[in-house]
Amino acid sequence: MNNRVASTTQTPEEREQTMTKPSWKVCTVAVIAIMTFTATVELWMGRLPFCKCGTVRLWAGDIWSNENSQQFADPYSFTHILHGVIFYALIWIVAGKRLPVRVRLVAAVMLEAGWEMLENSSFIIERYRAATVSLGYYGDSIFNSMGDICFMMIGFALACKLPVRVTVIGAVLVDLALVFWIRDSLALNIIMLIHPIAGIKAWQMVR
Repeated sequence: MNNRVASTTQTPEEREQTMTKPSWKVCTVAVIAIMTFTATVELWMGRLPFCKCGTVRLWAGDIWSNENSQQFADPYSFTHILHGVIFYALIWIVAGKRLPVRVRLVAAVMLEAGWEMLENSSFIIERYRAATVSLGYYGDSIFNSMGDICFMMIGFALACKLPVRVTVIGAVLVDLALVFWIRDSLALNIIMLIHPIAGIKAWQMVR
């Protein structure tokens, strides 16, 4: 009864907008399709499904080991949570409430998937090896890449649910924590990719 009353009080424009918005089920299928496409492209690019060490685990905490960027999660997973926060903000600026959050999530997954494919291109891999602390980097495993997308979605969900001030402060604290933990962070990663600074690289190389 309440649903009938609500539907009759909607304007024709609102009813049309409600009918044309994809459901959560459709958006979930879209996310799975994007992740499947990304995994397929990365496999075609020569990325390994899992760590070539032969071990499959959910967490690898040593960024200097050959399992970094190969297992489902590692310290850099926190930078992908920050991706989700940033993507949420950017999509909000562009689309606002004109798109429901589920559609904005699909857009964020598309952005993250695009970055994952770019990050695993030969150009970016060589850039990482030459300019950043990731001297032994040879690309993510597909397992890790899918984990990165999942962590981005966690960041997106947190940004959606938490107050703006809490989200911003939390993001800054996470990036600072990474600096003290692994001598790297999302901000440092961006700086070193765009304009490498020898002093920062020398400091990062200290174990």
